Amino acid sequence: MMQLMKPTVTWEKEYRAFLEDWRESGETIVPEVVGDTYEPLAAYFSEQEAKESEVSPGRVTHSTYWMVDGQRIVGALNFRHDLTENLKLYGGHIGYGIRPSERKKGYATIGLRLALEEARKRGLDQVLLTCGVDNLASRRVIVANGGQEIEPTVRNGRETCRFIIPLGE
Repeated sequence: MMQLMKPTVTWEKEYRAFLEDWRESGETIVPEVVGDTYEPLAAYFSEQEAKESEVSPGRVTHSTYWMVDGQRIVGALNFRHDLTENLKLYGGHIGYGIRPSERKKGYATIGLRLALEEARKRGLDQVLLTCGVDNLASRRVIVANGGQEIEPTVRNGRETCRFIIPLGE
């Protein structure tokens, strides 16, 4: 059964395997925050904890989670507690990515559902999510979790779809 888990140094070996899976695919790691690795790696884990309570000006607090199934990190998720004007247009509250070797197994849909529970715990009444117009898989995940499409935005000629997910009972 999949669950969300905060990054922890005790999972370093599996985390490195997760990163290697992305590197081998040639894709950019999503969400970006899980690809910001440091040596020693323990610095990465302590920085993730700090970002939940303190950030530099112009940034928002956020929580990073691994999507874990058994003893395997199958994906990662970043939940932004608030939104800047830029995030309202191009980033939203939640970003997620599934490890390339674990796609098409329903992990993104489950992970987003679990993230919505975290948003409810923080008292949000709705969340905003975005994805590229050509990202059909992400669109399906968002809609499956109650996403209602709102007006898109365009930056540098690229359209970004935007969705609101109400968090009422």
